[in-house]
This record gives sequence, C-alpha cells and structure tokens, in this order.
Amino acid sequence: MITEHALLPVIIGMEDEFMAAFEQARPLIAATDGFLGLQLSRSIETPNHFLLLASWENVEAHTVGFRGSSNYVQWKRLLHRFYEPFPVVEHFEAIEHLSADRLG
Repeated sequence: MITEHALLPVIIGMEDEFMAAFEQARPLIAATDGFLGLQLSRSIETPNHFLLLASWENVEAHTVGFRGSSNYVQWKRLLHRFYEPFPVVEHFEAIEHLSADRLG
C-alpha cells in the first residue's frame, strides 16, 4: 500500500465552493481500481490549506489507472481551478507504523 500526499492551497475565499466540488469529485476517485481510501483534512492555522491523503494498492493505480481515466478529466474540471499554486503530489510507502498502545 502507498499513500498519496497532496497539500492543496485553495484560493482564499473559495474554500466552501472547493469543499462542495470535492464532494462531487469524491466518487470519481473512489471508482478507480486499486483505490483503498481517502482523507481530506483542513488546516487549523491556514484554513485555505487542505491535506489530501489517498491510499492506493500501488503507485500505478494512481498515476496510470486514475490519471489515465475519464474520471480524472472530470476530477480536474471540478477541482483544479481552486489551487494557487498548483499542489505537489507525492507518494509514500510506510516503513514503520506505531500505534498508541506500542508507545507506552
């Protein structure tokens, strides 16, 4: 499993419109083979910044499967107009996972 990480800098004043568009876009990514889950978080300190964390079976499920699909064309149409600057997307592979019960 890999995690896609994207910090989404939404244009100030467009946050509510972005969140509504994201709800429309969510099923587009969820329909992709190899998609495992998604979390969208909003920054407390910088409320126009959102953090997207998506889980994929492998990098190709995202970069080839989703980005090569007609659903991605719709995703871009719904969401890409909100970003300034355009977000950097990176993929991460877990090397260690600690749960709270293992810390103490």
